[in-house]
Amino acid sequence: MTVHQATATGRLRAAWTRAHAPVPGVPRWAKVAAYAIPFTVLPSGLWRIMTVVFDIGGDGPHGSGQLPSWLPGPVYVVALSVVSELIAFTAIGLIAGWGEVFPRWIPLLGGRRVPPLAAVVPAALGAAVLTVLWTAAVVTEMSGITLQGDPLPADYPTKTLHGWKLAFFELTYAPLLLWGPLLAAVCFAYWRRRRP
Repeated sequence: MTVHQATATGRLRAAWTRAHAPVPGVPRWAKVAAYAIPFTVLPSGLWRIMTVVFDIGGDGPHGSGQLPSWLPGPVYVVALSVVSELIAFTAIGLIAGWGEVFPRWIPLLGGRRVPPLAAVVPAALGAAVLTVLWTAAVVTEMSGITLQGDPLPADYPTKTLHGWKLAFFELTYAPLLLWGPLLAAVCFAYWRRRRP
């Protein structure tokens, strides 16, 4: 390893540590919950990417749905997975320093304290929406309908998958039920720690 590579690796490791290191006063359970949130989203994202890359997921066309004609299905699927994971990662901010002081690289805000409500309100709303969304998704899927109340399409994974593929699909989406409640718990810990 060259000196340049070692320096770059050291910087990356330091940035990773800064982004994940909890601030003093964060309860252990809140740390565990915050670190778990990105892992509740990861399996479904990997599943979606696998359906595109390895062409698994049943016999129907995947990634098309009701997308605009200019947006290719595979691009949407990969982008959805990456964006979902990035959004899930923001929960770490509720226990880390960058959730209390804006990072210096943010224009106009860098170095200033994050107002507690600026983090609590979006996190609480997100927790409520995610809890309702994923609970409703499971209930409607089990009832054979979409969230809009229409019958599940013929190419829906639970209709086209069988055996281990169906079990794998269900197992990758099941952790999403925890995303909202875990976020609510971490949000509550943040609010308790930062309230006046």
